[in-house]
Amino acid sequence: MKNPDEELLEDWHTNPKYWKLGGLFYYNREDERLLIDKPNPNYGSTLNFAHRKSYIIIVVCISFFGFVVYMITSKN
Repeated sequence: MKNPDEELLEDWHTNPKYWKLGGLFYYNREDERLLIDKPNPNYGSTLNFAHRKSYIIIVVCISFFGFVVYMITSKN
């Protein structure tokens, strides 16, 4: 959905059916945004796990930190 109105965005943000594991994960196929503010703004943002790019971001981050750990622990 392109350019949802403020009322729909607020409904998506406050509706508990889109928040999994107590607000830790956000999953809404209708929402095209990749980054979503958490219900409590002090906790930052989360990824929309219904968005395909979120899984690419997770794989890249895990690969990067895995590479860093490998480089630190490998012996020359």
